[in-house]
Amino acid sequence: MSIEAWTVFALFWVVFVTTPGPNAVNCITNGMNLPFPRAMLGVLAILTQAALFLVLSALGVTALIAASPTGFLVAKYAGAAVLIWLGIRGWLNAKKPVMADKRPASHVYFHALAIATINPKSVAGYLAAFSQFVQPGVPIWTQMGVILPTALTITTLSYTGFTLLGALMGRAALGAVFNTWVRRVLATCFILYGAALGLSTAPATGGTR
Repeated sequence: MSIEAWTVFALFWVVFVTTPGPNAVNCITNGMNLPFPRAMLGVLAILTQAALFLVLSALGVTALIAASPTGFLVAKYAGAAVLIWLGIRGWLNAKKPVMADKRPASHVYFHALAIATINPKSVAGYLAAFSQFVQPGVPIWTQMGVILPTALTITTLSYTGFTLLGALMGRAALGAVFNTWVRRVLATCFILYGAALGLSTAPATGGTR
């Protein structure tokens, strides 16, 4: 991959992972309610999903999934239901005092992994990356040696930032009325993302260069 192609890909990935979505909301929520080291397990889950999707994209699996109307519909509605349920639960619990979150580390990790996996932005983003930035004349695994560390480094920085933001917000608003509204806003985001997922169409497998 040339320096020019790498620069364009890196800029695309910065926009891709810094645009707020379900992953960002979950990281902020974790930061608000969990000790920072445990909250970072959510970031680790996102990195797991990112590495998996990058490899699957290189193998063409995500393109195959996106091309299957039945598979896409099943994943779409299941993901929408989960996000909406998380939003409703968050809204209902917004007035409850913030207690030390006792969720085991495995729950934090797999909860974040599930949210990252059902996120339609993921499939669309990885397909876009591989349809727009991968050079057809260069062996794919040679390019993956550049794409994978670049994407994972940018992803780590972005979602660590969202988690830190949640931790700072939680400390500033702990026990205040403002905390209730922050939690309600985050819950509403989950509901809106779920509704958007339910209404979304399958991402295109191609695009202009």
